[in-house]
Amino acid sequence: MLRVINRFQKIAGFDRSMALASGALTASIPLAVLSGAVFGEESADRIINRYGLTGAGADAVRSVFSAGSTSASIGVFGMMFLAISVLSFSRAMQRLIEQAWELKPLSVRNTRNGLWWICMLTLYSAVIGWIYVALGGGNLGLAAAVCEVPVSTAFLTWSGWILSAKRLAWPVLLPFAVSAAVLTAAYSVVATVYLPRLFTSYASRYGAAGAVFGMATTLFGAMLVIVASAALGREVRDELIRIRQGKRPSQDEVRRQWDSIVEQTRSRWRKVRNHPTRHQAEGTQE
Repeated sequence: MLRVINRFQKIAGFDRSMALASGALTASIPLAVLSGAVFGEESADRIINRYGLTGAGADAVRSVFSAGSTSASIGVFGMMFLAISVLSFSRAMQRLIEQAWELKPLSVRNTRNGLWWICMLTLYSAVIGWIYVALGGGNLGLAAAVCEVPVSTAFLTWSGWILSAKRLAWPVLLPFAVSAAVLTAAYSVVATVYLPRLFTSYASRYGAAGAVFGMATTLFGAMLVIVASAALGREVRDELIRIRQGKRPSQDEVRRQWDSIVEQTRSRWRKVRNHPTRHQAEGTQE
């Protein structure tokens, strides 16, 4: 467990989760507007039925999609903005894979694989949506969540392989994919209970904008699960290799891992504490 926490800190887990959530939100908002322009209330009804939204939460979701259907037009600029937003999200996911497995960053050189990932992400989302529609939302959507696990495992394994530019073999990525699929399914069940209250609370305070705030909170939780699963999957794979090679942890292994966690925490705290001081000094010099 200490190794997983240590790995989570090495990849700046909370910061990486926030970056992924921001990228997903930036991509999902224009997608919601365009979906509203094409499908109108049908897209809103699917979201409402999926999470059992009622009252102010359901009204906020309908407002976002109906605004897209009445005032948005799908043009070249809109499609380009959507493509750039989704590509930015794919690069954020690519950076997670590269940091978790300590690979050399490829950035825009991996754009073609990023485009393939976007296409498969769209297909994956459609399949997951169909599973929940076909199996319904009864019993907290447990049946759909169970069926979601193998689909998510296959997609996440392929995602790590394609976003790493095929530098990671499928067996290396399997512990990450399995843990992420199981935890994501569990998060989906929890979200079925939590989201209606969250959306209703935000919508009563902020109106239609509450739907956006609810999406941001939900996406952060989902991305935190993915990032934590990447740290867990990497350490599980390394541990399996050590067991296969007959290596045993040293007697001071726990102490070394704990010292590493403490040192990384202190280092990050020093950076946060000195950040405003540096800006104040620069302002004084000006």
